[in-house]
Amino acid sequence: MSLPAKPLPRLLNSNSRTAIYAITRPHVRAISSSPITTSRSSSRVAPSASSSTSPSIRSFSSGTTRRYATEAKFDPDSVERAQDEVDVCIVGGGPAGLSAAIRLKQLEQERGGDEIRVVVLEKGGEVGAHILSGAVIETRALDELIPDWKELGAPLNQQATSDSMRFLTQTASFPLPHPPQMNNKGNYIISLSRFTAWLAEQAEALGVEVYPGFAGAKVLYTEDGKGVKGVVTGDVGLDKDGQPKDSYEPGMEFHAKVTLIAEGAHGSLSKEVQKKFNLRDGVDPQTYGLGIKEVWKVRDEVYEPGKVVHTLGWPLDYKTYGGSWLYHMEDNMVSLGLVVGLDYQNPYLSPYKEFQRMKHHPFFANILKDGQCIAYGARALNEGGLQSIPKLNFPGGALIGCSAGFLNVPKIKGTHNAMKSGMLAAESAFAAISSSAPASDTETNTEAVPTDMSSYAKAVENSWIHKELKEVRNLRPSFHNPLGLWGGLAYSGLDSMILKGRIPWTFRNKVEDFEATKKASEVKPIEYPAPDGKLSFDILTSVSMTGTNHAENQPVHLRLPEEAGARERHTQANVAEYAGLLGRVCPAAVYEYADAEGSEVDAEGKKFVINSQNCIHCKTCSIKTPTQDIKWTVPEGGGGPKYTIT
Repeated sequence: MSLPAKPLPRLLNSNSRTAIYAITRPHVRAISSSPITTSRSSSRVAPSASSSTSPSIRSFSSGTTRRYATEAKFDPDSVERAQDEVDVCIVGGGPAGLSAAIRLKQLEQERGGDEIRVVVLEKGGEVGAHILSGAVIETRALDELIPDWKELGAPLNQQATSDSMRFLTQTASFPLPHPPQMNNKGNYIISLSRFTAWLAEQAEALGVEVYPGFAGAKVLYTEDGKGVKGVVTGDVGLDKDGQPKDSYEPGMEFHAKVTLIAEGAHGSLSKEVQKKFNLRDGVDPQTYGLGIKEVWKVRDEVYEPGKVVHTLGWPLDYKTYGGSWLYHMEDNMVSLGLVVGLDYQNPYLSPYKEFQRMKHHPFFANILKDGQCIAYGARALNEGGLQSIPKLNFPGGALIGCSAGFLNVPKIKGTHNAMKSGMLAAESAFAAISSSAPASDTETNTEAVPTDMSSYAKAVENSWIHKELKEVRNLRPSFHNPLGLWGGLAYSGLDSMILKGRIPWTFRNKVEDFEATKKASEVKPIEYPAPDGKLSFDILTSVSMTGTNHAENQPVHLRLPEEAGARERHTQANVAEYAGLLGRVCPAAVYEYADAEGSEVDAEGKKFVINSQNCIHCKTCSIKTPTQDIKWTVPEGGGGPKYTIT
């Protein structure tokens, strides 16, 4: 299906995005941070083919630059920003966000009445560019959302044909009983990146405004600070010191009746609203895993389309939670990867190098021999389960998808739950908007009361999402025991196959992942073999396969606290006590503790280096850093990986 004529997202670039938007949306006003004072317009005038090069756009950019170039110190909070008023603003163009958008437009068509204006902001340069998963998808939510998805050409082309689970030692593998949650009959092996791009097509066809390259950078709060009224997109054209370049364009304000946060696991806005509204009170800490993935083209003689295999054991030790997958996709491709629980203890462990040496196991090596690695990627994923899901709603909006944490860890699936959560949030938002009083009196600048989305939380609790997660709530935390892997296997086997969650107790996730890390003095270093360039690769070679790119000379989006001495304190603690853990846990070589001399030394004879241009937005650093002083923020919209088949 081809995309409808919708030139705006296709014409946006880092020099003219805001200007184009302002020209093509007559109701958008370039005003300061005061409340909107104009009535809403439903006008949507498409730009002409020459819009992106018109003199008015150039003067918009240069005028903005001239206005701030004389300032001694640039303050982005003082910038005049274009504002737009929408019904629902969705931050994140993944399966959850797009499912919410599609469902909203379906409800608009089903029930008639006024048009519901829905905007999806996606930080990736294209929808799907930042999406990565295994992935085997259960179609339950898709069947509900788009029953005729096959006729519409959804890229679900390889049905799962077999399931198996194996335990690996260093040189051998043994079959394990297959838990019922991992039964993949009727499921499909897919590229989640491609599937998400297809969902965006369906959303746009229904009238959803999807804007790739627009990163949700800041939450907008009501004047009293008690509710959310929208988001601000990231500024474009700031240099590394935060000063405007010639290409500077301020981000836009999107004011919404409902704001849905769908950033994925450990997103920056998700963290902010959870802290602001105490959404984590009374729930367990969220725990995470790091998933590292490659896609290979393999020989005909080893290719078994539809085959699904999961493993436990080697290369991880019994104290480290994790496991691998091998999925035979379409067109002689296989997806393989390793998930390492980020509650691992040894700071010398490198998830990337564990994955690289794993491929030399005979089970994998026999399949990959003479094949070609064509893609690489990595992403943090939620593992906390039901007991770690925060309160889902806040005044003016809600958390959906992996921003809330609906991954079913034993099933190794979360897309169906993410999509369903988006659909339920859409239904609650539509009902709230449809029944709300008319907009506030613009003459008195009185803000409307933030939309109450509590019905969404109740809907999730009454849905199959909650039932599914409740049944498996104890399986992942059962591995937090003195016997590690062995104790977890014994309990989870009993619970998944016999008890099926029908027990009165719930195991707790008691500590954050970073708190599980031991000091370097308490453990033994791990020696990893050098990559051979055939089955295993150095990390920079892998990063080059992600297509990652960030605009040069922009503010570093991986930040230490700004106060004096922060870099020195970070380096001292992380090098002396944890042997430079960040240089190992990051799957993209973003962090280095490089040897240094003289004034370049931060501490311990090392200089802390952040290679932010390598960042593939996995969020692992801010999860696992022992000192918890790395803050992940969004870079310029469009920056980051460019996944296509992951």
